Amino acid sequence: MPSISVRGDQMPSSPIRKLAPLADAAKARGTHVYHLNIGQPDLPTPEVALDAIRKIDRKILEYSPSQGYRSYREKLVGYYKSFNINVTADDIIITTGGSEAVLFAFLSCLNPGDEIIVPEPAYANYMAFAISAGAVIRTVTTTIEEGFCLPKVDKFEELINERTKAILICNPNNPTGYLYTRKEMNQIRDLVKKYDLYLFSDEVYREFVYAGTPYISAFHLEGIEQNVVLIDSVSKRYSECGIRVGALITKNEKLRKTVMKFCQARLSPPLVGQIAAEASLDAPVEYSRDVYEEYLERRKCLIDGLNKIPGVYSPIPMGAFYTVAKLPVDDSDKFCAWCLEHFSYEGATVMMAPASGFYTSENIGRNEVRVAYVLKIEDLKKALVVLEKALEAYPGRTI
Repeated sequence: MPSISVRGDQMPSSPIRKLAPLADAAKARGTHVYHLNIGQPDLPTPEVALDAIRKIDRKILEYSPSQGYRSYREKLVGYYKSFNINVTADDIIITTGGSEAVLFAFLSCLNPGDEIIVPEPAYANYMAFAISAGAVIRTVTTTIEEGFCLPKVDKFEELINERTKAILICNPNNPTGYLYTRKEMNQIRDLVKKYDLYLFSDEVYREFVYAGTPYISAFHLEGIEQNVVLIDSVSKRYSECGIRVGALITKNEKLRKTVMKFCQARLSPPLVGQIAAEASLDAPVEYSRDVYEEYLERRKCLIDGLNKIPGVYSPIPMGAFYTVAKLPVDDSDKFCAWCLEHFSYEGATVMMAPASGFYTSENIGRNEVRVAYVLKIEDLKKALVVLEKALEAYPGRTI
């Protein structure tokens, strides 16, 4: 039998999706599964986007330009301007979801063996994209005890060597919900400038900032304009995960030309997705306001509920719609699987993402889970009851 590639063998399983077969089996047994594992919003997509799809009147669904439709990119300029992000349409390349933007950034900026410094826990697919590009993720660990704040500069500098080419951040953060402060962003800027690194900044959750302080984009940092690569997606802000439309944005013209080679090789980003995404920019302000207020209420419901369960602790996330919670269990991978295979309460169970999959360091996050508050409050309250009952019954409970 032919062998599997080393790259394929090294590719990690998704901590978010790897338990899906167990969830499917639980549902087949008649158990209701509360999905707290995945960032799939349940709020409606803007009606203007759905109408745009319904009203498509084309005889051919053709290739779009490799960099995306100019009309869409020009409208995005105004959207970013509302966040004090000043870019031109030519700075924006439309991608097949934010995932492709990350992959193309890695492929365009990094040679095999080059290293990227990433605060962990981090979005698990960053590791997968790095492996695809032959790059190496080096992590600086943040801790739940310190609220996942950024480590001191010396922790970064301990990792920097001749192979270091970039720092990658997600702000607001997935999986922790942490929001970087101005001081922390300036710290990153100074490192990028001192060592002439790329700064990959995943900012897909900018709509969901719950702190009283302003949202700080990598594009707000002075002196590193040519180093910044911003990653974006419409998946979360418009509940449009399935249309697969993202963006890679940089003022670095040489880098854009390189990225375009990969864009041309994959031909074009989704046609129908761009139609929906462009229309979404015309959604009424009430849409974004109502979505934001709903997540505020869900956040309070979830965090208050988690911290009332004996032995459970979650810091208060200041952005996105996730939190990482510590549980009184021996192994969160085992616990999450056990919930789906062996437990139900009043005909229901919970599905969460074991946090170990968001760390690359060994034996970290073994008693933590990522929880997404993407369910309506009524369901969140029920899920919290089920989780508390599961923790009471779990044979590997530690306290």
